[in-house]
Amino acid sequence: MRVFAFRFVLVLTATTVACIHNPPSIDGVRGEPANPASLWPVPEAARTPAPDPVPPQSPAATAALARDAATASTVRDFSHADVIDLALHNNPDTRESWELARAAASLYGASRGARYPTLVAGTTLNRSAGATNFNGTAGTGTTVTTPNGVASVTRTLLTPSVQLSYLLFDLGGRASSIEAAKQRAIAANLTHNATVANAVLQVEANLFTYLAAKATRDAQLESLSEAQADLEAATERKRLGVATLQEVLQTRTALSQARFQLATNEGNFLGARGQLAQAMGLSANTRFEIPDVTASDSVGDVAASVDSLINRAIVARPELAELRAEASALAAQVRVTRSAGLPALTLTSSTAYINTLQSSNNNTNSNHNFLVGVGLQIPLFNGFAAGYQLRAAREQYAAGAARVISTQQQISVQVFTSYYVLRAATERVRSATDLLASAEQSATVALGRYREGVGTVVDVLLARSALATARAEAVQARWEWRTGLAQLAHDAGALDLQGRPNIILTADTAGSHK
Repeated sequence: MRVFAFRFVLVLTATTVACIHNPPSIDGVRGEPANPASLWPVPEAARTPAPDPVPPQSPAATAALARDAATASTVRDFSHADVIDLALHNNPDTRESWELARAAASLYGASRGARYPTLVAGTTLNRSAGATNFNGTAGTGTTVTTPNGVASVTRTLLTPSVQLSYLLFDLGGRASSIEAAKQRAIAANLTHNATVANAVLQVEANLFTYLAAKATRDAQLESLSEAQADLEAATERKRLGVATLQEVLQTRTALSQARFQLATNEGNFLGARGQLAQAMGLSANTRFEIPDVTASDSVGDVAASVDSLINRAIVARPELAELRAEASALAAQVRVTRSAGLPALTLTSSTAYINTLQSSNNNTNSNHNFLVGVGLQIPLFNGFAAGYQLRAAREQYAAGAARVISTQQQISVQVFTSYYVLRAATERVRSATDLLASAEQSATVALGRYREGVGTVVDVLLARSALATARAEAVQARWEWRTGLAQLAHDAGALDLQGRPNIILTADTAGSHK
């Protein structure tokens, strides 16, 4: 019987260890995010649709990519997706939120243990020594007679036992505790989703700043080339006797100014590249290029209305769903607190084997005890603590519900603001496109008039300056528009893991200019 009991305990322990290898699922989906760079697939019950998670690169591939990029002698080409993938895998915020989500899922699994009995196995070993008045033999052929008739006696008491306890009924406290843990796990997973979305927006903002700085520098290189051509034209005209030294000096000054501006743009570009490298979790001196990401060649108005985007955000934003889950957890905690003052029915059972070995006669005695009991616990009075605890739980739930309303209002303001910021950015792109076209035509006309001798070098320099400004503004306007589109997509809950804004736009009316 004892062998059977201990085998049962071993089998139960092995089964328990196997069952906790992974946390339990939540409403039919995995109980935790797969890794720091992936979203938690929100179950339908949470009513918060999220974009499908994109399978991340393997850790080995990501590490190899980072090592290659960090090599000072190697220039690595990164795509838009590579930038976001590196940032998500190396971002400490996504790592922290992932670990917290995993911990919450494990705590939810631990809370479900209240549905099952508690089984505890143990054993005690007691050894006692004493003396007794004795004169004769002890055991077969063993004499323990002492000169004074006193014999030593040693007793060994071995008591293995198994105890079982189980909560039969508690008027909802156990179920509410499990529900509270489940809602906290959902909230932690949604917090991770929000952290990932924020990380994507942050790295995209750094990426667009870098690309805008790069495009501005390239535009200034073009202006520098034009300034050099103007100086050569003025020098040639002076050699032919149709221009003055003043014209040459003016064009030379414009060339120096173009070089000065190029140095400023180059510094801005290198600083933006360092910031982007940091956002990707790489060293600031990492050498890389991003050849396949350009400003959008087609801009347009958002097809959806601001009201529809606000409604979409209220449904899709993980921050709001997280607060709803936290409020649900607080509501469950109210039920837990209320049940603490209600009766509970428990079941207890224990079995023990008492084995006694007495050395004086080498006898072994065994006793088997078995106990089964049903208990009823009725809380009567605890110094009014139960009433205050229930009141505090209800007030905490009310505060959680208020946070849901407040966050919903904040999200509506965010969407409203980013919507009209994007509309303004769209108009700036159109204006900048028209301005650039006019500046290019004006510079061409001014240069032609100067070469024909009917225009002045001042007209050329003014046109060139206006053209350089128009180029820079056109570049900035388009990248600001793309940043605004990413911000609106984020605020509306429509920015996926590859940084794509899932928002429908109207047809392009601004022309094309990279």
